[in-house]
Amino acid sequence: AIFRGDKRYEFRKVVFKNREVNKVYVYASAPVSRVIGVFYIDNILEMEPKELWSLTCCGAGISEEFFYEYFSGKARGYALSVEKTDLFDEPKELKYLFGIHHPPQSFRYVANGARSKTEF
Repeated sequence: AIFRGDKRYEFRKVVFKNREVNKVYVYASAPVSRVIGVFYIDNILEMEPKELWSLTCCGAGISEEFFYEYFSGKARGYALSVEKTDLFDEPKELKYLFGIHHPPQSFRYVANGARSKTEF
């Protein structure tokens, strides 16, 4: 949905501490089991879920019911605002891109030159 433009926000219960992160690699689980593309972060919204839904519902790409189930019991929520996307022509193996064999549980920082920090 992010790569089709239907989803303009990626929601998270917890966000990475390094706010210099501006690029997120997207890993598709089985049966693809590869990195399918990248999106760039415009900004990170942090607020109470009710307010967050109010600001993001038009670009959420998920139902209101799913949103509130996801943030159930949370006082704060995060939304990564998607600036632009780059869907790879061919999905790429983690080993090829990052030298690892298994995807991280949540996210992992990777070096991306001097220009930026990245998460996936």
